[in-house]
Amino acid sequence: MSPYAVKLALRHLLAHPGQTALLMSGVALGVSVFIFMSALIGGLATLLTLRTVGSIPHVVLEQPDRDPAILVPESDALVVLQKDLSRRNQISIWQPAIPIIGQTPGVVGVSPQIRGSAFVARGQAIAPVGVIGVQPGKLSAIANIQGAIVAGSGALATDGILIGSRLAGDLGLRVGQIVQLTSDRGRGRSFRIGGIFTLGIASADRQAVYINFATARALFDLPSGISRIEVKVVPATDAPRIATGLRSATGLKTTSWTDDNSQLFEGLAAQGRTGTIIKIFALVTIVVGIASAMLLSIVRRQSEIGIMRAMGGGRGFVVSIFVLEGTLIGFVGAIAGAATTWLVLARLPPLSAVERGGLPIDQAQGDFLLAILLTTFAAALASIIPAYRASLIDPVEVIGT
Repeated sequence: MSPYAVKLALRHLLAHPGQTALLMSGVALGVSVFIFMSALIGGLATLLTLRTVGSIPHVVLEQPDRDPAILVPESDALVVLQKDLSRRNQISIWQPAIPIIGQTPGVVGVSPQIRGSAFVARGQAIAPVGVIGVQPGKLSAIANIQGAIVAGSGALATDGILIGSRLAGDLGLRVGQIVQLTSDRGRGRSFRIGGIFTLGIASADRQAVYINFATARALFDLPSGISRIEVKVVPATDAPRIATGLRSATGLKTTSWTDDNSQLFEGLAAQGRTGTIIKIFALVTIVVGIASAMLLSIVRRQSEIGIMRAMGGGRGFVVSIFVLEGTLIGFVGAIAGAATTWLVLARLPPLSAVERGGLPIDQAQGDFLLAILLTTFAAALASIIPAYRASLIDPVEVIGT
């Protein structure tokens, strides 16, 4: 592209500054919509993922099922598969797996646990609960129980118990009171309520009870084994890949959080498609606006184009001038729109500080560079057809009129 073509393109744009500014403002608005939707859809997906998996294990390791094998799998005989319910499903040899899991890239928390069902009683009030026996140093390895304590403390003494706020409200319990806990193995023991927590998950706040790891062994008659190993990973979306690696490394049955939340991913995918459609419409609007403006500019400058052609300017020269005009409008408008949107989004709170009902906008997912590149490319494409029409103008016919 010759310097003279660049000079003419800039002169055309500066000859009508009001029209040029209006076109660039329209482009900037389209780019702002593009970036805003990217930040909103991405932020919403991140926030939903954080609030869904923030207090649950990302990977759970358990003892593989020991179901009997079918000796003749392809026969026509009727086969009845009977599970062995006389044995408890537990990980007998679990200590060697802990360092293997902890050294896996992406793993940030490991918690061996003893789990079981029980009844908690205070006088005549009785409620079924799920008991979680954890090591005191691993209390917040998965869910942030320490940060969720609303009364008492998170210290797990051998005779202490931590209960959810909804369970405390249902039974009228307070910190320091004594409750009776009876496991599904028929073993009972008295505990003092050391703390009350609120995770914001109804099932956990109403049914989860945390006790000391050693105490849980005696309560559920597990002298050596454990029920499961819970793992937390970063980022949470890598859980399926990490679960596959842990299955090969430990030989245990692994379950990723994504296996139980497929509907969440379907909803996020639908939101992503909706955002893509809106961004496409924004780009189409930019293309139509620039193409229309370029066509009007060509009609207004027919005499100039005819003179350029008569003075020896080829069709390629004319095309380059108008394509450059459209590209400059798209590029400058995209820069202005991206800069304005960045300044606006920078004032919004981060996702971790978004309150209920607020807009979960993540500035880091705004696709600023992509918006600038796509808009500039779309503007160049929108200018090709008008520029080609300009190159077909007959200089004799235009100058004669």
